[in-house]
Parts: sequence; structure tokens; C-alpha cells
Amino acid sequence: MSQQQMNNNNSGSGNIPVSERYWTLVDKADKKFSKIRDLPYYERNRYDTYFYKVFKVYTQLWKFQQENRQKIVEAGLKRWEIGEIASRIAQLYYGQYMQTSEASYLSEAYIFYEAILTREYFKEGSIQDFNLANKQLRFLARFLMVCLVLNRREMVHQLVNQLKMLVDECRRTFQDTDFKEWKLVVQEIVRFLKADTAFMNIRPLRYSLVLDPHPDVLPQVAAPVARKNLRLRDAVLSSYHRNEVKFSELTLDTFRMLQCLEWEPSGSFYLSTGGKSGQNGALGSSRINHSQDITDPTLPPNPRKAVLYRPSLTHFIAVLATICEELPPDGVLLVYLSASGTTGHTSSPSGSGPYTNTTENITRDFQSHTIHSDGTSTSSMSSPSDSPNPSASENKGDFISSHTGCLQFGNRGSGGLNCIYPSDLIPFTRRPLFIIIESDVSEVFKAISGAEKGERAALFLSPSCSFPISTSDSSRHSVGSLFTIFLTAPLQAFCLLLGISGSDVEMDTYEHAESLLSSSLNDWGLTLATSDNLDPVWAQILRDPFLRRFLLRFVFCRAVLTLFVQTYNKKEFHPECMPALPNSVSSMTNASQTAVLQLAKTFHATKRFVFTEAISLPDHINSGMES
Repeated sequence: MSQQQMNNNNSGSGNIPVSERYWTLVDKADKKFSKIRDLPYYERNRYDTYFYKVFKVYTQLWKFQQENRQKIVEAGLKRWEIGEIASRIAQLYYGQYMQTSEASYLSEAYIFYEAILTREYFKEGSIQDFNLANKQLRFLARFLMVCLVLNRREMVHQLVNQLKMLVDECRRTFQDTDFKEWKLVVQEIVRFLKADTAFMNIRPLRYSLVLDPHPDVLPQVAAPVARKNLRLRDAVLSSYHRNEVKFSELTLDTFRMLQCLEWEPSGSFYLSTGGKSGQNGALGSSRINHSQDITDPTLPPNPRKAVLYRPSLTHFIAVLATICEELPPDGVLLVYLSASGTTGHTSSPSGSGPYTNTTENITRDFQSHTIHSDGTSTSSMSSPSDSPNPSASENKGDFISSHTGCLQFGNRGSGGLNCIYPSDLIPFTRRPLFIIIESDVSEVFKAISGAEKGERAALFLSPSCSFPISTSDSSRHSVGSLFTIFLTAPLQAFCLLLGISGSDVEMDTYEHAESLLSSSLNDWGLTLATSDNLDPVWAQILRDPFLRRFLLRFVFCRAVLTLFVQTYNKKEFHPECMPALPNSVSSMTNASQTAVLQLAKTFHATKRFVFTEAISLPDHINSGMES
């Protein structure tokens, strides 16, 4: 059947019945959808080409069923089949968002999913039909993911309630064991929302022109220092910890990093929440028009992001290699890795427990954040080294021991397939890298500095010991990693360190503290920009709004943890960066201590920090706080 026949909406113009043309088009769309779903995530150019082909077929299919709805329904079309087409289109949009990070695709996915929900395409008969019940559950799970990323929390809570009720109904109607894993899906999203509270989202994690400096007003860096201006173009985000908070394959840490690397679309956060806190700390919300243009043409595009869940080494390297190959000349690649680690050449215990992938299987259909392993690749590890010091000078240069330490992105019994070593990143330093390591063995990644192959890398290394920030749960990851929270929501991290939760904070107090912190961050930014001894590695990224924000929040995090009583003079609790930053922004300067003192006094916690005797607040700030 020719494409011209497919596009002919006049059923009388040919001998082929409308229903037959429709089902032929459905079959063609299904086949193309299956192919794009199986394409490797990191083959972006190939994916983009195929996306438009698949999308064209689904556009034809959607238009055809709209124009011939009555005839097709008479021929046996069910409502859930219309919903299936809409769901596929939404999945295509979401998949393209994950490829490009363009917010418009995410908004379009929301529009289609919301239409399915309001028109109840999957609801009729779902309690009597096992397969239809599963379709509705999968739809709710996918829509939940879109709403989470789009930060539509009102809809998230609505969908969670619907998911709970539907799972309970299905367990009563069908075999309870058939929906056991859906019960785990509900538990995961409830746990995720319990950790990612309204307090953590008082202000958007995304870069907001309402709250953050416009790129055009960022201070210029001294010309001799900044040899070139680089821009964050791509990011690889990956996190894996035992029992960490996650939904599907999106962990809490990678979710926050993902949000932090996006532009807040045209102030929509404040349209939807009013920027105010309701009762019990819940943010109020009102509906907004999601079909409006949510992009600001004056802003650069979002950095593209690859979110990987438990990647094997071979797939991690494949992603890095492809992105580095496509990275433009002025581009920087951010690599964020959060995982527990091992040090030394010792056999790792395999008693980390079996891993069960429940919600990954459920929402993976075209909504996966990971690259699927073929299970046949092997890791390329170097020979073991007897050196006990992971950052020793002999580890640098052309050879870095694989056994000085690594990050574990899977069960410890799986060997090197799920291990990422510092040496694995070295080949990619031919391009500018901004590396953030959140791990108890972050120190071993110092080996990268000085061993680069072309471009010096910028490194943030988390403390090897994380101060417990959850009093109700001994788990380090009950609310996420502290270092990551400092980088994505610094004031909330400051409060959590002091044991302050959302219910303890008055909005006036929070807004005052936010203003103080914003002023301090801008002061540090100006200090760095005007410094004569700022390392070119930092100077070349200081004009990028996302990387600049990370850098200034790192300075704040380091100052807080350096002056905090319980981590004072304990290097294992302090983050590090390489190359070193100028002494003018070190933690013990008057400016840094004053910045921390201002916030500590705002929250009546000055005794929780160690300040030098000469540090005091300026009179105008001190009087303002007392009033």
C-alpha cells in the first residue's frame, strides 16, 4: 500500500475500506515504534533521524482516526486503543526530551498524558480485563515520571492516589501475586515523595531568572586568566547506592541534578505554586496552561543529559565516547557519579543482597533512563598495584592502577563490570570535563588531576564521610546525599545539617536566609572573577550559569562543613576541588565566615559553628536580624 493511499482521507476514492487502511497504519506504526525503542540511547544522531520517521507515522495515524472515528468505531475500535495511540505519542515526546532536554517535548508529553487521563481512555472495563488494567497502571506510572520531571506536584499526588486505588482494586479482583510488583511501585513513589518534600522544593532547583542572575549580567573574568569561555553542553548523571530512594530508574540524587541543569521555563514555577507554602509545608498550586510556549527565546538551550542507572563500564564508556565525539569546540561535559566505593586490591563481599528490578521493568517501555547491557562485554582493568596510596604520584601519567579504588554501580559480587575507576575517565580528558564524585572513596579520583590527556579536568570531590542528616532514619540516603543537596539546594542542605525541617521554618525567615545566601554567592562570584590567581580551569567555565552556580555552591558547602562544630578540623567531612581555588574564597576568610555566621544567626544556630574571635556581623545586618 502506497503512502499516498495512506494519506487519502476520502474513503470513497479507493476500494480499500477505511478500517483496513487504519489497521494497516496501526501495524506500520507499531513496527516503527518497536525499532526506535530498541535503539541505543547514546546513538543520538541515528535516534533523531528515526524519531521523525516514527513521529510522522503516528501523526498520520492520529489524524486518520480523528477524521474517520465513527467508521473505525463501527468496525470495532475500542476507546483504550485510541488511548494507546495517544500514549505512544506521549512516549515519543518524552523519549525525545530525554535525548535533547528540550522542555517543549516534555510539555507535549504532559498534554497527551493529561488528555488520556481526563478522557479516561483506559478506565472503562479495566477492572474486568487483566491486560487493560495493566495498561492503565503503566500509563499512570509513565505519566507520574513526566510530572515529576516537569515538577507538577499537584498532578503527581493525584496520580499517586489513583495508582494506589487501582492497585488495591486489581489485587482484590485478580490474583494478588499478579500485582505484587505494582505494590512495590507504589511504595517506591511514596518513599520518593516522602524524601523530596515540599520544603526541598520551596524554590525551583532549575535555573530561574526570577532568583538566579541572568547570564548577561554575570561578571566578566579577567582576560589573561580566562583563555576561553566554555559552555556546559552535555552531562552524564549516574547514581547507585543500596536501598537509595528512587522511582523507576531515576534516583533522588540524579533527579535533583537533572532538575538543576535545566532552565526554569518562563517563571512557570511561580504561576503554578505562587512561591508560597501552604498548610503543613505543602506548596499550594493552581492550574496553568501547559500548551503555552514555555521557552524563552533569549535563553540558551538546556544542556543535554544522559541519565544512567547502574551502567556497566562498557556502556558508560560508550556514552562518554559518543558525547565527547559530538561535543562542540566550546563545550564542557559534566560527569556526575554518585556511588559507594571500594579501595585496595581486595575481594569484595557479595553479600549486598539480590537486586530486584521491579519498577524498572514496568516503566522501562520507552521511558528508560539507562542503556541496556547485552551482558557480553568485559571490563578493561589494568594490572593490580601494591601502592596503598590511591593518590600517590606514581599513579599519575600514562598508568593509573585499577585497584586503587573504584565506584560500585552494582552488586559487589559482579566483579569489574559495574566498577568505574579513575583510569576509566582519563582517555576522555582530551575534551574539557567537569567531574563531580559523590562517594566515600572520592579521594581516589584525585589521580585524574595531572594525568589528563589534553584538557585539565575540573573536579569536585565529596567528603569521604557524610554527616548524618536524618534523625528518623539512619540511612545516609533517606533524603539523598548531603553533598549533592548542597550543590542543588544549598539552603535546604544548611537547614538539614542543623536538623531543621520544613515544618520548623517560617517562610519570612527562609526568604530572608535565601536573600543572604544569594548575596554571599554573588560576592564569591565577583571575588573569583576579579582574582589574579584564579586557575584557568575555573576561569573558563565561570561565565557558564550552571557551572558557575555549582562552583559558588561548592564554596558555600566547603565553608559550612569546615566551620560546623561537629566536622571542624575533620578533613574527612570536608569536600575538595581540583585544581585549588584562590585563598580569597577559602573557608577561613572573613567573607566566608561572615556568610556562614549570617545564616547561623538567622536560624539561631551560631553555637553550632566555630568562628574566629574577629568575626562579627556588620551593624546594618546585625540590627536587621534583631528587629
